[in-house]
Amino acid sequence: MTRGRIRARLRRSHFYTFGCLRPSTTEEAPHPLQGPGFSRTVYCNQPLLHEKRPLYYCKNDISTTKYNVVTFFPKALFEQFRRVANIYFLLAACLSASPISPFSPLSMIAPLAFVVGLSMAKEALEDSRRFVQDVKVNHRKVNRHKGDGVFGPRSWQNIMVGDVVKVNKDQFFPADLLLLSSSYEDGICYVETMNLDGETNLKVKRSLEATLTLDNDEVFKDFTGTIRCEDPNPNLYTFVGNFEYERQVYPLDPSQILLRDSKLRNTDYIYGVVIFTGHDSKVMQNSTKSPSKRSTIEKKMDYIIYTLFTVLILISVISSIGFIFKTKFQTPKWWYLRPDNIEYQYDPKKVGLAGMSHLITALILYGYLIPISLYVSIEVVKVLQATFINQDIQMYDEETGTPADARTSNLNEELGQVDTILSDKTGTLTCNQMDFLKCSIAGTAYGVRSSEVEVAAAKQMASDLEDQDSDLSNFPMPKTKVQVSWDDVGRAQEIELETVVTSKGDEDQKRAIKGFGFEDDRLMNCNWLKEPNSDDLLMFFRILAVCHTAIPELNEETGVYTYEAESPDEGAFLVAAREFGFEFCRRTQSSIFIRERFSASGQVVEREYKLLNLLDFTSKRKRMSVIVRDEEGSIFLLCKGADSIIFDRMSKNGKLYLEATTKHLNEYGEAGLRTLALAYRKLDEQEYTAWNNEFQKAKAAVGVDREVMLERVSDMMERELILVGATAVEDKLQKGVPQCIDKLAQAGLKIWVLTGDKMETAINIGFACSLLRQGMKQICITIPTSDSVANDVKQAIKDNILNQITNASQMIKLEKDPHAAFALIIDGKTLTYALEDDMKHQFLGLAVDCASVICCRVSPKQKALVTRLVKQGTGKTTLAIGDGANDVGMIQEADIGVGISGVEGMQAVMASDFAIAQFRFLERLLVVHGHWCYKRIAQMICYFFYKNIAFGLTIFYFEAFTGFSGQSVYDDWYMILFNCCSDIITCHFTWCF
Repeated sequence: MTRGRIRARLRRSHFYTFGCLRPSTTEEAPHPLQGPGFSRTVYCNQPLLHEKRPLYYCKNDISTTKYNVVTFFPKALFEQFRRVANIYFLLAACLSASPISPFSPLSMIAPLAFVVGLSMAKEALEDSRRFVQDVKVNHRKVNRHKGDGVFGPRSWQNIMVGDVVKVNKDQFFPADLLLLSSSYEDGICYVETMNLDGETNLKVKRSLEATLTLDNDEVFKDFTGTIRCEDPNPNLYTFVGNFEYERQVYPLDPSQILLRDSKLRNTDYIYGVVIFTGHDSKVMQNSTKSPSKRSTIEKKMDYIIYTLFTVLILISVISSIGFIFKTKFQTPKWWYLRPDNIEYQYDPKKVGLAGMSHLITALILYGYLIPISLYVSIEVVKVLQATFINQDIQMYDEETGTPADARTSNLNEELGQVDTILSDKTGTLTCNQMDFLKCSIAGTAYGVRSSEVEVAAAKQMASDLEDQDSDLSNFPMPKTKVQVSWDDVGRAQEIELETVVTSKGDEDQKRAIKGFGFEDDRLMNCNWLKEPNSDDLLMFFRILAVCHTAIPELNEETGVYTYEAESPDEGAFLVAAREFGFEFCRRTQSSIFIRERFSASGQVVEREYKLLNLLDFTSKRKRMSVIVRDEEGSIFLLCKGADSIIFDRMSKNGKLYLEATTKHLNEYGEAGLRTLALAYRKLDEQEYTAWNNEFQKAKAAVGVDREVMLERVSDMMERELILVGATAVEDKLQKGVPQCIDKLAQAGLKIWVLTGDKMETAINIGFACSLLRQGMKQICITIPTSDSVANDVKQAIKDNILNQITNASQMIKLEKDPHAAFALIIDGKTLTYALEDDMKHQFLGLAVDCASVICCRVSPKQKALVTRLVKQGTGKTTLAIGDGANDVGMIQEADIGVGISGVEGMQAVMASDFAIAQFRFLERLLVVHGHWCYKRIAQMICYFFYKNIAFGLTIFYFEAFTGFSGQSVYDDWYMILFNCCSDIITCHFTWCF
C-alpha cells in the first residue's frame, strides 16, 4: 500500500486535538456578526461581484518599497533636505543668484545637485532591490478556478477576493484562504508557519464537514457560497466569521483559515476561497517598519556640524562687524571706489543695511566650513563596507549555502563599538536539532555517551586547571577527579577527566542515525528483556511509540520510516522507540500500529492500539496524553510532560521510582539536556465510560467556557499516574561557539545569555560554551517558587532580592584580586522583581560589574526589557542575537540586532540589522569587520572636518587683508572640484580599503 493511501485514510476528527475543535452544525450557533469591524462579505466563486464597490477590495499585489514612480522625487527630496546641512546649502544656492553672493550661481548649485543626486541614486538602488523581490512574489503562480470546473495558473497579483484556488504541496498560500477540502478525506492539511511566527513545527488545519465533498476540480463548476467575517486586522490567531452554504450557516474559526506566506506541507493539495488579499492579509497587517537606528558616530557628527554652524555664524558676525567698521570710517577716504556713486551694500550712510547684506555674503563665503559631501561620502563608503561583509567567504556557511547579510549599512561602525552582547541560547548557541541521548527507566539510568555540554565543560575546566597547576601537565590521568564547587547552586558535581578521553573517540565517529545518539548495550538489540524491570521498560518504550501526534513516512529507498512530528523532541522520541525495537509504522482513522521486536533475531510482531482520545500538548498544560485500548482489551492512559507537572499528578503507589528519577533528572539538567517525564494509568471500562461521557459533553458545549470545561475534564483523567521514567534529549552546541565566546571575552565584550532553561542546565551550558570558567565566582540570585504572592509577602521578597544584590555588589567591591571574575545567574521569576523601577538600577549596577550574566527561565518580553535596561542604563552599544520569533523584541530593542538564519524561521532575520548563519561568525563580524569599519569611518570623518575647517579658515584669514570685502581667495570651480569630486574619490579609495 502506498504512503499516500495510508495517510489519506486518517480521520483526525476522532482525536481530541482536532475533534474537540471541529464546529458542529447542529450544536453551535453562527457568530452574531454586526457592528463595526465585521463588514466584509465574500461571494465565493463569483469574483465578478468584487470588481465594483462596495464589494471591491484591495488587489493581491504587495509592495514593500519606500517609493514608487510618482512619489520618488518628492519623498526622496524631502528625505535629503531633512538634513540641516543640505537646507543650508539650498538657501545658499538660492541666494547665489543675488548680487551679494561671492560665488556664481552654478558653483553653488552644482555641488548641491551632485551630492543630493548621488544620495537619491543610492536610495533608488536600494529600493529597486525591494521592488525586484516584490515582483518575484507577485508573479508567483497558483491554480485558480477559471470556470466550468477548470483550473489554470494565474499570477498572485491577479488573484481576487472570492476566487477558488488550488494550492499544491510545498507551495505558499497566495492570500488568506478559507480551507474547503484537501487530499485527505477528512479535510485536514499540514501547514508550516515559519514565515509568520518562526516556528518550524507543523500546524494542522481542517475544513468544515459541509465542504469535504469539494475534493476535485469538477465539483466547483456550480459551487457558490457567502462568507461574512471580520474586517482585515493583524491578529494571527483569531478569526470570526460565518459561511453560508447550501442554505445553512456554519461558524468559522482560525482552524479553517490558511494565512498568506505559510506553506502547505505533507498534503498533496488543498482547495480554498480567498478572503483577504494583498495588504489586507494578516501577514501584511503585521508587517511593521523596523525601528530607526542611528549609529553613535552619526549622532556625534550632528553635534560637530552644529558646532561648525556656530563657528560659521560667529566668524560671519566678526567679518560683518569688520566690514561695518571699514565701510563707515574708511570707505569715504577710498576715492578710487567712487564714494559718490556707490552701491547700497557699501554705502557708509547705510551701515546697518550694508552690515546685513555682508552677513549674508559671509555666510555663503564661509560655507565651506560645512562639509557638503560628508554625508554622501559616508553613505557610499558604508555601502561598499556592507558589500565586503556580504562577500566575506569566511562568514559563508557551506552546509546551508548561506552568506552573511548586512541588511542595513547604517550601523557598520557600531559593530566595532559593541560593549554588551545579549544572546538567546536555543538555536543561537545550540543547533535546535534534538538527539535522544539518555533515559531513566524504573529508577535506573541508561545511556553512557556524554553530551557535548559535558565534554566541552570538562575540557574547558581541565584546561584551566592545567594552566593553574603544573602538577596536572601530563593529564588526563585515569581515575583522577576534579571537583567543581557550585556553592550558590547548593551542590557539587564531580567530572571525571577520563570521560574526556573516552568521549573523544566517540566524537570523531559520525552519528549514523539522525535524532538518536543513545549508547547503552543494556537496552539495544532486545537486551532490555534481561533487565530486572523489563515490564517497566516495555511500558516506557510503548509510551514513546504511542503517545504522539506524528505521521509516519516510509522511505522506499532505505525501507526506514521517518516521522513528521509537531516538535523536534517528539521526532527524536519516535526514532529512539524505533531503534529500541518499537517502530511506529502506520496510523489509521482510529488506530496506531507498532511493530514490536522482542528478540535479536529480528522477529517482529505488529500490534494495534485503538486510539480512544488524545489530549494535546500546550504551553499551558505542559503535557500530552493518549487513551488507548490494546489488543487484550485493556485501557491505558499514556502521558508525557514536564517533570513538575507529572510529579504533582502521581498516585501514592506510583512514586516508587520518584527519588531516583528526580536525581537523574537533575543530572540530565546539569548536563544541558532537555527532559520529560513519562507515566501511565490503567483504567477500567466503567471508569473510562463515565469520564468519556463527561468529555463528550464538554466537547459539545457552546460558549466561552468550552475550553475551560475541556481542561477541567482532561485534568480529572490525568491523575493517579504511575511514574515509569524520564527522557533526556540533547540540543547540541553549534560548531565553534566556545572559541567564539572566548575570543569575544578576550576582546573585552560582556556577554549575557537569556534562556528559558532551568538554572542547572544554563550553568552547564555556560561552562560548555566558555561563558563560565573554572575559578569564576558565581552569584546566584533566586527566590522560592510560589504561584501566588500576597502584597506583604511580595514586599518581603523584593527586600530579600535587594539584599542579595547589595551583598553581591559589596562582595565585588571588596574583592582584592584584580583579576577576579564574577558571573551573575538569575532566574525569570526573580528577574520580574529586579526589573521593577525601584530595583532595576541596583540590578544593572551589579550586572555590569560581572564578566558574564545568565538569565534563566525568561520570557520574550523579559528579553526585550533586559535589553532596554542595558542599553539605556549603560549608555553603551548593545548587540542582541537570536534566531526565533521570540527574539524579535530583543533584536529590535538593541542598538544592533543580529539574526541567525537557523531552523526557527526567518522572523529574527527579517527584524535584524545583520544576518549570519552560525554564531561563530559573530567573532569575525565584530572583531574584524566592526574594527575596520569603525576605524575607517572615524578617520574619514576627522579628515573631512580637518580639511573643511582648514579650507574655510584660510578664506577668513584672507578676508582680514581684503577689507572684509567678501572676496574669495579661491576660484569657484577649484573649490567645487576640491570639495566634491577630488575629495569624494580620494576618500572612497582611502577609507574603504
